[in-house]
Amino acid sequence: MTDLLPHLDILRQFFGERLQTEVSLKRYTAARIGGRADVLVTAGSADELAYTVERLWLLGIPFIMLGSGSNVLVADSGVRQVVILNRAKKVHFDTQSEPPSVWVESGVNLGALARRAAALGLSGLEWACDIPGTVGGAVYGNAGAHSADISGNLLLAEILHLNLSGGAEKHEILREKWTVDRFEYAYRTSLIKREPGRYVILAAQLGLSASTSGTVSAKMVEYKRARQDSQPSGASMGSIFKNPVGDYAGRLIEAAGLKGMRIGKVEVSRKHANFFISHDSATASDYLALIRLAQQKVQEKFDLCLELEIELLGDWSGK
Repeated sequence: MTDLLPHLDILRQFFGERLQTEVSLKRYTAARIGGRADVLVTAGSADELAYTVERLWLLGIPFIMLGSGSNVLVADSGVRQVVILNRAKKVHFDTQSEPPSVWVESGVNLGALARRAAALGLSGLEWACDIPGTVGGAVYGNAGAHSADISGNLLLAEILHLNLSGGAEKHEILREKWTVDRFEYAYRTSLIKREPGRYVILAAQLGLSASTSGTVSAKMVEYKRARQDSQPSGASMGSIFKNPVGDYAGRLIEAAGLKGMRIGKVEVSRKHANFFISHDSATASDYLALIRLAQQKVQEKFDLCLELEIELLGDWSGK
């Protein structure tokens, strides 16, 4: 906690019981892997999230956001920045507007939201029924499945923006509403993802359409079956690499002879090579070593560098 120790008293004054120290992040990641956070602050609403981020920006203290932990690999050595655990989970469905929509805080689980929409007979989020990440994570990284993605649903998002146009000494913090075009979306990326540290997603309004619960649920069952047929069970972070243009990362890894390859307690899935499965006592270092091996072998065989879809969080110095 060397870097944060001088700030700990003022952080406690700002955040009170929401602040914890020396917190294991294993319980907060889908792969159940990772070291400790020196400081973790829980945000229970969009306003609490905004307050937390504003204070850290004003103090010049770096932080990372953690939602469901489904698309991140946390270093074994832990995280030196403040970790903000996003638990902002208010949801409001507007079934009277045309088309209907839902306003949702960014810490809500996207798959659970899709299932709630289905129960109300609202269509549009079927593709997300099994996605374990949060709405904020989906908006940040343009999450998608079954030939759809969040950019096709997003109407508005409430954004906290650290505006540096006036220089470091004149920066201002803005709370804005963005339409989808402001995100400059591309495959699994956005303006916010490309410019880390300047924006935080507080909430989003997603467009839906009227249907029946039976029709929507049937489509979700179809998608779930397709996912089970093509993707492995077990502890994983989802797709490790982005698909290159015109190809699939899983096909390339398999063609490089790595299906079933294992380093330590992590192995390339035999069912889908773009998924890595972690077993008991797996480490982040095991994961990273297997990631680097896959990148190396694909580069050697196809002269192509696989780009990570997951994000590496924490202290990876020396790795």
